[in-house]
Parts: sequence; structure tokens; C-alpha cells
Amino acid sequence: MHRFFAGSRDGDTLTFTGEDAHHAVRVLRLKAGDEITCYHEGMAFACTLTSVSENACTARILSVLPSTEPGLQITLFQGLPKADKMDLIVQKCVELGVVRIVPVMMSRCVAQPGKSLDGKLERWTRIAREACKQSGRSRLVTLESPLPLSALRDEFSAMDAVLVPWEEAHALGPRAFAQQAPDTRSLGIVIGPEGGISQEEIDLLRDMGCIPLTLGPRILRTETAGLAAVSALLALYGDMEGGTP
Repeated sequence: MHRFFAGSRDGDTLTFTGEDAHHAVRVLRLKAGDEITCYHEGMAFACTLTSVSENACTARILSVLPSTEPGLQITLFQGLPKADKMDLIVQKCVELGVVRIVPVMMSRCVAQPGKSLDGKLERWTRIAREACKQSGRSRLVTLESPLPLSALRDEFSAMDAVLVPWEEAHALGPRAFAQQAPDTRSLGIVIGPEGGISQEEIDLLRDMGCIPLTLGPRILRTETAGLAAVSALLALYGDMEGGTP
């Protein structure tokens, strides 16, 4: 079933425009009467198209579909990596179920936002949108502008917990954390860049209430660590059991 994100709803009518409308008309050649899936404000609907044009398509809601959004709301705070690694991180973490991604500037980041930041954010947002559609997410994932680590104290304090996978952490792993905090619903995960997280940054993160976490005895690349942490925690909180916890 083809999937689209609706920009507005009026009763049982959903409307989508822009790239989604263009894709429906020019690429998929859809027509009035075709059945599709539409997402709007975190809800999923089975719909039938009622009008189709490049400017706007409308669809009538037939039924409400089960939500595909996780019960554990994860924000990924990703140390800004170099080259195209962020593309992969955004795509795969969105598929897995993160609700928000915040690139973070750390002392060992090789990459710098620079003058191309707007272009990068546009590309990451496009990748996230396509990953949402491909994986059947009910809600678009938010991509934020890069922030320095020191600016995240308020972000962290608004969450139930923030975990920091770190190669020097040994006492606490994902299973132990889930057992200690079974009612967690909003969770931050901080991932270091290629060079890792410095001791000074770990000290700052601890001061901001973050909890160092081990992901096992092997050292993971930055593009692997976030995927591993997100997968493990969503599984432990029941999101990979056929429904939201």
C-alpha cells in the first residue's frame, strides 16, 4: 500500500501536497478510487483517493489503522560524524523508531557544520521523511540543527533518563537499565563522534544527569553504536514484540 503524509484534515478528508502529491501523480500514476495509507498527526488511516493533481491530492478515510509509533520515545543526540555517515544514521534510526535526532558538536568531531549546514539539514530531513514512509511510521521524525553539548542541559532535564554509551562504562548495560527503570517513556541516547567522547565531556554529561552505559566489550563505530543502543532498548521495552508496550 502506498504511503503519504497528509498536511491537513477536514472531517474524514485528508489532503497532501508538495512532494507527496507529485509522487502520487507523476511517479505512481495513482487515480481517484485507488486505496492508500495516509498519516496525520501521529495517526494512520486506510484511505481511498477522491481527487488527484500535482498541486494537491485528497483522500477519504476508510478506517483507523494501528499506530506504528513506539511506546519508548527515544531522542538520539548524535555526535556529528564526517562524510555521509549521518545519512546512514538518520535513515536506520528512523526505521528503528527514534522520534527525534539532534546532531551534537563535541570536542572530537572531525566534521563541522560550516556553510553547507542548510543543505545537510535539508538532505537529512528528506532522508528521514523517506525512511518514515518506507518503514510505515505514523509520525515524521524531527531533525534539529546541530547544538554544542553544553547547550543540552534543559533538553536532558525534560526526559525521564539520558544514557551515554561509552567504552569506559562497565557497571550498567541496557538490560540492567531497563530492569531498574521499567516505567521510562522518554529517553535520550548520546553517541560520540568518530573520536569518541572525552573525559571532560563525560564529566559534563554526568553533571547534567546522564548515565554512562556499556554496549558490551567491543568498541563500536559511531554509526553502529546508536543503532545498537536504540535496537537493544526498544527490544527490552517491548517494542519488537508485535505492538507498542
